[in-house]
Amino acid sequence: MRLLLLSCVGLLVFLGLWEAVPRLGLVNPAMLPGPSAIPTAFLKEVTSGAWLKAVSSSLSHYVTGLSVGAALGVALGIVTGMYRTAEGFTAWVVRVLRPIPGLAWVPFAIIWFGVSTPAAVFIISVGVFWIVYFAAHGAIRHVDRDLVEVAEAFGFHSGLRRLQKILLPAAAPGILVGLRTALGQAWMAVVAAEIFGVSGLGQRMMQASSLLATDVVVVYMLTMAALYGLFDTAFVALQGWLLRWKA
Repeated sequence: MRLLLLSCVGLLVFLGLWEAVPRLGLVNPAMLPGPSAIPTAFLKEVTSGAWLKAVSSSLSHYVTGLSVGAALGVALGIVTGMYRTAEGFTAWVVRVLRPIPGLAWVPFAIIWFGVSTPAAVFIISVGVFWIVYFAAHGAIRHVDRDLVEVAEAFGFHSGLRRLQKILLPAAAPGILVGLRTALGQAWMAVVAAEIFGVSGLGQRMMQASSLLATDVVVVYMLTMAALYGLFDTAFVALQGWLLRWKA
């Protein structure tokens, strides 16, 4: 209760300072609207239907891109974590592609897919893939070798059997940490994917910023924060359920 109360006080202080900055003339309200201006802007966006349309579009991009990127990242991370040959084969490919930021893929996404949903999904998938890949690879690689030897002693000689009975359960906490990190990274990729014209929260933010409607921009920033909070809370509950055997 003490920590919860302290968190609430901290939030109230932050909101108070935010409200005071434009009201005291320290910053032009057109450049930084106070929190008191946000509910009115939010209501306008909801009643016009723009908010629901943007949220539904972005959620579609988010869920699809996150699923594709996470599935590929987990799969490749497990394979390279289990087999040294696979890790060696992909080592320089990883070194070449990993430093390239997600935004650098935007021109290719537009050329390959046009300004469309597949382009947004591609950019989000790229943004998620590397986080999940390294989490899965590291988690598999750091499984206690004694466990693997015990599994082999009990007849689990095939890679699939070892993965199912030993490696995946032991590596699950590390993989889930990577997936949780990817939940936030995917929202950043959503904005990058949509600011170039694909319908969604990012596009709506760019439209509002071009009209200096900064209150609307803040509405969508807070919308993304709220959606991330919901996804993260749900994922933490799922994580606790999947790892209940550790309790």
